[in-house]
This record gives sequence, structure tokens and C-alpha cells, in this order.
Amino acid sequence: MKYQSHNIDVFKVADYILCKSSLDIGDNITNLKLQKLLYYCQGFVLAITGKTLFADDILAWEHGPVVKVVYDKYKCYDGYGIKPNDDLPEGYFDDLNDTEIGQIIDEVWEVYGQYSAWKLRNMTHGEAPWRETMKNQAISLSKMQSFFKTRLVDE
Repeated sequence: MKYQSHNIDVFKVADYILCKSSLDIGDNITNLKLQKLLYYCQGFVLAITGKTLFADDILAWEHGPVVKVVYDKYKCYDGYGIKPNDDLPEGYFDDLNDTEIGQIIDEVWEVYGQYSAWKLRNMTHGEAPWRETMKNQAISLSKMQSFFKTRLVDE
């Protein structure tokens, strides 16, 4: 199945998430944690809207789901917290602020942002999309959509 995309640049989604952290109070987002949060954002956007958040594949790596281009950008941080980019132009997040997509990302942050990178890693290892994908292969969008639909709470 071919999915339409909201076509948000994956680096913008990563920046949006990183801007929610505060290194001053020990609220670190490591590359490992960022990868899992991107996976959860993609999954819930797929489940709720039927479209992908970003076009990049999420791969099933040894330590869970990974967007390789984002991993490559931040691997220099090793296991340390990534410093949010404070040079973003004004209005950079206008396509996310006060939108359905931004609200979904905010909710993912509220629910999953509280967990450590290793807790998130272990959670993804217990979930079908990662578990049922061969190592280093792209996780199926249809698997993600089906799985995350089961995680939605009716209001």
C-alpha cells in the first residue's frame, strides 16, 4: 500500500522534539531516545491520519527503530543529550504549532518523553512492528499503522 505523506521534514520533527527538552534540568534526549520518539510520532500520525508524518524509512536496528539520516546527524553525541538547535528561524515550526500533527507530536512527548532511552528501547522491542521486521530492514508502514491503531484510546 502506498501512503500519502504530511511531508514534514524528518529533521524538523527531530528539532521540534529536541526543543521540548531542557538540558539544564537533566531532561536529556539522546540519539537513542530521539529515534524511539520519531518512531512513536510516525506510528501515531499514521494511525490517526492515515498518512505518514515524514517520508524517511524507519529501520529495525539492533536497539530498536531508527531513522538512519537522523541517527547519522546526531551520532557524534554518542550517549549524551543532544543540544537543541537555537539558531532556528522565526516561524520554523509554524506548520506544526497549533495543528493536528503538532498536537500528536506533543502528545507523544507527554506520554513517551518521560521515559529513558533504554526504557523506550525495551518497549519497542516488545512491539510487533520492530519484532516482526528483519534486522536492518524498513519497518512496514502498514504494520505500524495497524499496531498503533490498537494503542489509540477512544475519547
